[in-house]
Amino acid sequence: MANRCPRCLELEDELIDLRLQLAALGRGEYHLRSALVDLGLKGKVAIVTGGSEGIGRAAAQSLGREGAAVVVCARRADVLQRAADNIAEATGAEIVPVAADVRNAQDIERLVQSAVERFGRLDILVNNAGTSAAAAFESVTDEAWQTDLDLKLFAAIRATRAAVPHLRKAGGGSIVNILNIGAKQPGARSVPTSVSRAAGMALMKALSRELAADNIRVNGINIGLIKSGQHERRWHASGSPATLDEFYVEHARRSGIPLGRVGEAEEVGDLIAFLCSSRGAYISGVSINVDGGHSAVV
Repeated sequence: MANRCPRCLELEDELIDLRLQLAALGRGEYHLRSALVDLGLKGKVAIVTGGSEGIGRAAAQSLGREGAAVVVCARRADVLQRAADNIAEATGAEIVPVAADVRNAQDIERLVQSAVERFGRLDILVNNAGTSAAAAFESVTDEAWQTDLDLKLFAAIRATRAAVPHLRKAGGGSIVNILNIGAKQPGARSVPTSVSRAAGMALMKALSRELAADNIRVNGINIGLIKSGQHERRWHASGSPATLDEFYVEHARRSGIPLGRVGEAEEVGDLIAFLCSSRGAYISGVSINVDGGHSAVV
């Protein structure tokens, strides 16, 4: 038999391995994502703010599923602990809850320090904390403006400032700021959120250029209507006889979302994992719309 090139033998082995994985998939023993895609997140350490529900929880689950250890924070310690336990059980990842209020500078310092002391490094920061607040301009008080800026802008500034030295020490990393489509296309009665999110988008772009030399990538995600605990609480408060699913269907219809539905938090979580991964290593300084095609701007 003629000598065969080493690479041919390697490819044959890879093909056999893939066939075995697909066979296992057919028996329900293997996840197709694991067979076909490796995001290179194993051994990475992430912080996700606002991690007890919605997009934050989905981000922690997506990162954990890909092999990252995740430190999650939120104000309600009991809700956060349950979320961390559920994510750990679903993914097998190490999920560490740290009760913290990101409006408090000392809490942010403690959050970042907790992650570094526990794992010895930090690779990923997801600035997700924040709820939507929108009203007519003249009705928004100074106190409401300050509260919104503290939660959505200054929290991201402080967390990033605390995290950057550790990302730099790790040889680089990724920061993702969760924004909304109002940052690009503000409408009437959209303040203060549209303004604080626009500032967050400007922060993302500035940092993407400033930190690039340290191999730290910074991106944003501009969300539209995404299923969340906040929307679920509004449904409960409305006293509507409709089911939650019917509530979301009607919400999508009234909003005129081209894809005809409200987005899933897991869809945003998976995008966050990709942006933080080695597969997204050439993506920086962009803010991606995840809104079912609703926004008129790119």
